[in-house]
Parts: sequence; C-alpha cells; structure tokens
Amino acid sequence: MRAKPDGSYISYFSNLVKVNGGINLAQGIPGFQPPTELVNILKDIANSQHHQYAPGIGNLQLRALIENRYGVEPDELLVVQGATEGLSLVYTYLFRMLGENLVTLSFDPAYESYSRLPQIFNQKFVPFPLINEEFVDFDELKRCIEGNKVKLIFISSPGNPYGKVWTKAETCKLLELANELNFFVVFDSVYEELYFSQKPYIPLDNISERLFIVSSFSKSLCITGWRVGYVIHHPSHTKAIRAIHDYIGLCAPSVMQQALAVYLAQFQNGKAFMDVLRQRVKSSFDSLSGMLHRLNFTVPRIDGGCFIWAKLPQPFTDGFEFASDLYDATGVAVIPGEHFSSTKVNWLRFNVARPLEEIDLASNRIADFMSKQ
Repeated sequence: MRAKPDGSYISYFSNLVKVNGGINLAQGIPGFQPPTELVNILKDIANSQHHQYAPGIGNLQLRALIENRYGVEPDELLVVQGATEGLSLVYTYLFRMLGENLVTLSFDPAYESYSRLPQIFNQKFVPFPLINEEFVDFDELKRCIEGNKVKLIFISSPGNPYGKVWTKAETCKLLELANELNFFVVFDSVYEELYFSQKPYIPLDNISERLFIVSSFSKSLCITGWRVGYVIHHPSHTKAIRAIHDYIGLCAPSVMQQALAVYLAQFQNGKAFMDVLRQRVKSSFDSLSGMLHRLNFTVPRIDGGCFIWAKLPQPFTDGFEFASDLYDATGVAVIPGEHFSSTKVNWLRFNVARPLEEIDLASNRIADFMSKQ
C-alpha cells in the first residue's frame, strides 16, 4: 500500500509537478496569464508610494469599486487576503461567538477548507449528500440540521470540486432555513465568473445577520498569488469581524490592491478578459470531459467552476492509487476524491482552467495510461 500524505492532497500532488515536472491538473490555479493591462499597471504602481500597509478594511478606491459592483454599503464590506482568509476569518469569528456549539455542515463532496477548519478547531463537521450528485433534499437537510444542531453551513456556487451552481430558489430556501433554525451560511462565490451558461445567483438582495458572502479576484483575473479577496456581511458583524481581521490578516497586499483599483476602474471591472477566460475554461472542460466519457468515467453535469468531478470506471476502485500511478506513468497530476469526501474514494478532481493544448496533451496521456491497464 502506497503511503498517503498527512496534509493536503492538493499540495502533495501539485508539488510533485513543481518539483519533478508534468501537467498540473491538481491545484486549482489558472493556467493563463493575467490581463496584460493589469500587469502593466502593476509595474507602474511598483514605482509609486504603495509599499506600506494598506488600510485594514481595504484600499479605499478598490472598496468603492466593489461596493458599486455589488450594491453594498461601506460597513457591509471587508477586503481580506484572498478568499481563504475570508473563510477562516468568518469561521474564527463564529467560533468566538458560539464556542463549542459551532457544528458545521457542507454538501458532499466538500472543498477542503469547509471540513478542515472545524478539524483545526476540534469541532464537528457534518457532510450532507446530494441526490444524484446534484439535488438537495431540503426535508432531509432540515432533519440533519436539527439532529446535529448545525450552526454553520458552507456552500459554494459554482462549487469545488463538483461545480454545482445553486439556483436562486435553492439558495433562498437555504437562507429561509437559516432564519428558521438559527444557523449561519457562508456563501463562497470565488468562481462566480466561471459559469457555462447563466450567471450564478449571488444572494446580495438577501443580506441578513445569517449570511456571509466570500469572494476574490484570484480565479476571475488569474491572479491567485496576489491574495486579494473580500467578505460581504451584515453591518451587525462589522466591528467584531474587523477587529479579528486586524490580528489574523491585518491587510491585503497594498501594491496589489492599488493595481486592481486602477485596472478595474479603467477596464469595466475586467469584463472583456473574464468573457474570454470563461470561453477558454468551457472549451477545456468540454474537451477533457468528452474524453473521460469515452473512457467510461462518470462525469456529472455541471454549470460552472473550473473542475471536472469524475467517478473512475471499473475495475478501478482507489482514487489515490490511480492518481499516484497516473502521475508516475504520465506526469499528469490530479486529486483523489477522498480528499473531499470519505465516501468518494473512487472519484477524481481535474482542474480544467488550463490552455486547451495542455488539456489535450493530458487527455492523450490519460487515454494511453488507461489502455495499458
């Protein structure tokens, strides 16, 4: 039996590529360069006076652009160091508020932060299965919430690793339950610009004390290394959550925030770049998912995001062994499904936010690997 890493499978498999080479379909990083205009603006900003701490709440120009884009008030917004800090910040805030009563639920399969944050704080995490990898049984969900005394639910739309896009009706139903049963919802919208047909619903018209919205510029502008994100929340949380941010995040990088503020103001919030990126990710998704279907993988229908979530064909039953053997033989790195769910040991996640030529090369290597098993 091959030894499994103790930490993140995402770090483990992506680091294999970084150290030894290969094709990284493991880590959720775009394989495209940021907008040329944004990079040029960054060069200019690097020669300006923006090398010290930014305001803790965020660059004021950038904040104004975000506030205008989403129609939120200044005391409903906090700029943070990427969506990862946003998720951690909200969890830390709620743990301070609720202590040992902070039972967390997310929908199976769940992004790693949703399950690992409760683990770090030694709190209970409850995975909730979808029907046919797609639909929510709200009656069963209500029973699960009440039975486990759930106080926090994480959702992402589009999702990761499974790219479910929550409908407006589903989202509103969940928020109704939050008010009825007194739990909080963290709505993770980092992939909101990476949709395949209809733009996802973001519940900005339903901001209540029970809802936090977390997002970032990382995926939509291909700048995951810049670490600029934001949290939208009800004003009742403003004072306390900003105080915690002062000690665990302080501020997002000043130079990056200023460059983003200038770029977004000059280029219509990056719309043209995002439109092209969306088309490129969809083309890569169609190409790789088509090949996986031909190889008898099961690929649930999705509406967005930058991943393929696929069940291994028979006779393969162990995603970790498959991913390890695949990398050893071909240099293609993917993520075993068990990283996101203990019940998904025979599933894999593929990152398709990569150039089509890279996706096609990976497809050929995977097909060749499968033909030799």
